[in-house]
Order: sequence, then structure tokens, then C-alpha cells
Amino acid sequence: MLNDIYSRRVLELAADIPLQGTLPDAHGSAKAHSKLCGSTVTVHLKLEGDVVSAFAHEVKACALGQASSSIMGRHVVGSTVDELRALREDMRRMLKDGEPPPAGKWVELALLQPARDLKSRHASILLTFDAVMDALAQAQAAGMERAISAPGP
Repeated sequence: MLNDIYSRRVLELAADIPLQGTLPDAHGSAKAHSKLCGSTVTVHLKLEGDVVSAFAHEVKACALGQASSSIMGRHVVGSTVDELRALREDMRRMLKDGEPPPAGKWVELALLQPARDLKSRHASILLTFDAVMDALAQAQAAGMERAISAPGP
């Protein structure tokens, strides 16, 4: 069972996390922490309209959390707010309810499906999604504030 959960590809993803670091001019930043395992993921992002235009993250997590964050880092730029909200719910349902994994550009998240039987690992896998949701909410609120305070024509 552990060979399925910690497959070679999961370990490769965990070892190669793109877009690591910070984004000083981020529109939204958020940190998600798992009390159960101590994993932490902090994300920084920028939006152009409802599309993620820039992204960076700081990942201090177990191999499953790292793999999840790695997949997020590979595909988040260019994703819409609605797509990412739906993705977060798809991942929650995959882990908690046994639903099918996400498809399309997010298909590699299926690699984390064997961990659904290990409830103690769900929080670590979902950290990146939780942090992205919080950062998106901040970015959208900041965008509304910028639009309200922008000088008129």
C-alpha cells in the first residue's frame, strides 16, 4: 500500500516543486497549516481579472503535501478562480467521498488517490488548495478595493 501512496512519480513531484519562493507584489497571500502533521504551505498570487497571472509558494510539507503543491505550481498560472474553486472541491471529494480524481491538466492529482484511505494525510494534501482559496479571496477583495479607489475618467 505504501508503494502505491509514495509512488516513484509522487516522490519525483515532491522533489521538484516549481515556482518556489515569494511574490513581493502579490495581490493575495495565505498560509495553511496542518496541526496534525505540522505541514505548512504559504502561497502568493496575482490576478488579472479572474485568471491567476503570477504565483509563488513556500512549501514545508510531507512528500504528499509537496507533490500536491508541485502539481499546483505546474498548472495554477492561467487557471481561473472558478476552475480553482471547483478543483479544491474535486480534491476534497476524491479524498473524502471516493469520487473520481480531477481530469484535464490536473490529471496528475490522481496520483494522490491512494492516500484517501489514510485520513491523516488528507490535510497535508489539501493544504495547497486551502491556501490558494484564501489567497484568491484576498486578491479578489483587494481588486474590488482597487477598483473602488481608482480615479474615474
